[in-house]
Amino acid sequence: MNSISVKDIPLKRIDGSDATLADYSGEVLLVVNVASKCGLTPQYEGLEKLYQRLHAKGLEVLGFPCNDFGAQEPGSEAEIESFCDLNYGVSFPMFSKVNTNSEPRHPLYAALIAAQPKAQGSGDDKLQQTLAKHGLLPKTPTDVMWNFEKFLIGRDGAVLARFAPDVTPDAPALVAAIDAALA
Repeated sequence: MNSISVKDIPLKRIDGSDATLADYSGEVLLVVNVASKCGLTPQYEGLEKLYQRLHAKGLEVLGFPCNDFGAQEPGSEAEIESFCDLNYGVSFPMFSKVNTNSEPRHPLYAALIAAQPKAQGSGDDKLQQTLAKHGLLPKTPTDVMWNFEKFLIGRDGAVLARFAPDVTPDAPALVAAIDAALA
């Protein structure tokens, strides 16, 4: 077992500066793989509302652009940052593009998946049916399903939960899990 904590994995912010999740020590983190050209892209609006509402209580929403799913995040970091700002007023921290499923998988996503191998779904399997119809289901059941999958990390760095892409930022199960982590 790798002894490195999820908080110590080297990251790059969208501006290219170095970071780790330890920069957010003591905060509850919602790590989301995001994309600008996806049917789920409007979730940026809900993520920003969640961030605005709960940031003062200790929630950090962290966006990780990813081009693994239908090449729906083809832009440069500067283009992604501009898109998020202009279209959704994103003020939560954004990071450089990562691979969630493709090789080499980013070590953060390897650790998140190892800690929470199965995502909690919305109870509606429309997204899964659509992905299946187009031959886009993940290769393994533990892989990230699609853009906007969410991992919840507690103040202590423990990966508490994983939510499928169709669990919206205002979904009661997600909000309840965040509230419990903040309590």
